[in-house]
Amino acid sequence: MGATDETEQLSADTCWALLRTTTVGRLAVIVGDHPDIFPINYAVDRGTAVFRTGEGSKVAGALSGTAVALEADGHDPETGRAWSVVLKGRARTITEVNDLMDTVDLPLFPWQGGRKDRFVRITPGEVTGRRFAVVDPGQWTTLPAGTPRRPVE
Repeated sequence: MGATDETEQLSADTCWALLRTTTVGRLAVIVGDHPDIFPINYAVDRGTAVFRTGEGSKVAGALSGTAVALEADGHDPETGRAWSVVLKGRARTITEVNDLMDTVDLPLFPWQGGRKDRFVRITPGEVTGRRFAVVDPGQWTTLPAGTPRRPVE
């Protein structure tokens, strides 16, 4: 295995730098008695992640007092390497006037229409990430000689 095939564990600073390169991630929360995942548009703000949302199960789960996770990914086609960063922490609604005024200026543009007047800040307890080589898809589609194929359904 060459050096480019190895998984690189990323520093917290590198994780934050990568999180700033995209605005779309997945928010993992507990809803009732099960985990759920929601796509969100977010912005990095002073060592936290902020998203804008409306009422519903996503915000109820995020603000339930249990830990949440934000995961974002990226790919550099020139180097053939991908990255994945996970931020784990607690979410809270932004209500303080000064904090809210600063947040309004963040580039938060939800993809879905509708009322999105709640701003939520995720304060991390842990930020982890990794970078790795993307393998040729052909590696996964070639079957060994003599292997029977399942009929297409």
